[in-house]
Amino acid sequence: MPFLSLTLTTINLQYKDAPVPSPTITPKPTTYRSLSSKPRLRKHFKTTGIFHFSKTQDLSTSLLANSASGFHRFKEMVMVFDGYIVGTFLVSLLGFVFLFILRHNNNSRKKKIEKGSREFKIQTDAVSGTEIGECWPENGSSTDVIIVGAGVAGAALAHTLGKDGRRVHVIERDLTEPDRIVGELLQPGGYLKLVELGLEDCVKEIDAQRVLGYALFKDERNTKLSYPLEKFHADVAGRSFHNGRFIQRMREKASTLPNVRLEQGTVTSLLEENGTIRGVQYKTKDGQELRAYAPLTIVCDGCFSNLRRSLCNPKVDVPSCFVGLVLENCELPFSNHGHVILGDPSPILFYPISSTEVRCLVDVPGQKVPSIANGEMANYLKTMVAPQVPPELRDAFIAAVNKGNIRTMPNRSMPADPYPTPGALLMGDAFNMRHPLTGGGMTVALSDIVVLRDLLRPLHDLHDAACLTKYLESFYTLRKPVASTINTLAGALYKVFSASPDQARKEMRQACFDYLSLGGIFSTGPVALLSGLNPRPLSLVLHFFAVAIYGVGRLLLPFPSLRRMWIGARLIATASGIIFPIIKAEGVRQMFFPATVPALYRAPPGN
Repeated sequence: MPFLSLTLTTINLQYKDAPVPSPTITPKPTTYRSLSSKPRLRKHFKTTGIFHFSKTQDLSTSLLANSASGFHRFKEMVMVFDGYIVGTFLVSLLGFVFLFILRHNNNSRKKKIEKGSREFKIQTDAVSGTEIGECWPENGSSTDVIIVGAGVAGAALAHTLGKDGRRVHVIERDLTEPDRIVGELLQPGGYLKLVELGLEDCVKEIDAQRVLGYALFKDERNTKLSYPLEKFHADVAGRSFHNGRFIQRMREKASTLPNVRLEQGTVTSLLEENGTIRGVQYKTKDGQELRAYAPLTIVCDGCFSNLRRSLCNPKVDVPSCFVGLVLENCELPFSNHGHVILGDPSPILFYPISSTEVRCLVDVPGQKVPSIANGEMANYLKTMVAPQVPPELRDAFIAAVNKGNIRTMPNRSMPADPYPTPGALLMGDAFNMRHPLTGGGMTVALSDIVVLRDLLRPLHDLHDAACLTKYLESFYTLRKPVASTINTLAGALYKVFSASPDQARKEMRQACFDYLSLGGIFSTGPVALLSGLNPRPLSLVLHFFAVAIYGVGRLLLPFPSLRRMWIGARLIATASGIIFPIIKAEGVRQMFFPATVPALYRAPPGN
């Protein structure tokens, strides 16, 4: 276009004052033939009526052969092209300025990156005046993810991300074997997730026991509820074990990967810059204060997390406490089954944790428990709990109480309510908790890890914190089928299984026991939900209200009365009052209408 404008301007200057030539003059062909040979220009000139020439006609011949009016049209066209020259100059100038600005910003960004590429530096903390080491990774050997905590969630996540090629730095407060009274039962759904993550060998060589279902006891009656495992491989079942042994196996497996580094240290704070988490500050085993940096920090520091307040809205509820005992050398009434006694005031659990040991967990409502030091706890267990224990286990239970190794732990419940924070993410019990009655915590954590792994796999660069955070918002919806089903069932079952003086609650408890005793779909359906094999919130709601309606039917048959009808109405109201608040806390839209959540359709950010 500039060449065309220049050429036609030259023509204008040459013929501006010349007399109008005769139409009969036929000059020799000139160099303007190259213009007429371009089809797009010929088409433009022909349609505008400025020139009239054939495919073989020269441009100079056409110019001189046209009438005087043709020259006037030609002059008008030249003026148009002169305007194009001015426009082209202005656009070029603006483009040059825009490119200069882009280049300046790019150079500034490079300087910032180069400034953060130093491997290690010592700086003085402006507040305390103490020296803090800053671990700045070198190019080519940087940390992709920092994981705070190496419990079940942290250790499994470290191995999973490390296996995908991520460079992971795990900081754990205590790398010695934990000794806990919970986190000892892995449901079949959780075992399937363990297989999916390639960690199934972590339940081997720790004397783990296969769990095939539950046995339910109430008022000298019992019923066996087996997991619906017919469609799965023979190895698929629940597993129960010592929590510490299981965690150590996962830590060992994660540490075998060359790109996973486990370090003992206590994380004291998250490092924030302009609303983005850049890393963590922690104290090493030797007491040295250090800072570690990575584009993504995942907090998995457990139910007592001191970091989650800046990443979520923690609404922690403590409905009860567990009192833990270990029974030795005793046989359970139903081998390879967990045992749930619907006691007064709340449930009692028994399940094997090794070939010679059975864990007993006694639920005590409220946040205060009898004192262990002055003997109140031992007296409570012997006088209030022991009479409700099945006869096959009673002697072993009393012997465990007399042995004195009694431990307690608060049962915490906290719905997931995160603040999407650039550069950081919550996982495990630091993120979401439910009552441990159903043993679903590890299943939820492992399922969350599978979801997060699948979301991160397409990404090669995690440094764009803002885009990464928007993309990972889909994580909170994708995790809901498993998490919300297990969370809702755990909270609802605990309230139904706990004793109450209210007649409607008593009827609901009895109806639940009788409903599960019916067998068939009435037992396999709820057990499939409990085990994580059928993570469908709608199925859970249908079974829950089926129990309530079954309870109303028991009241009204064979002959209804006003009192029974009133209790039946209150039973329905009680069931609604139990489950609807839990569903509301979990999120109705994400549980039942996930397809309407826009975050679900976000594509991975460009790498």
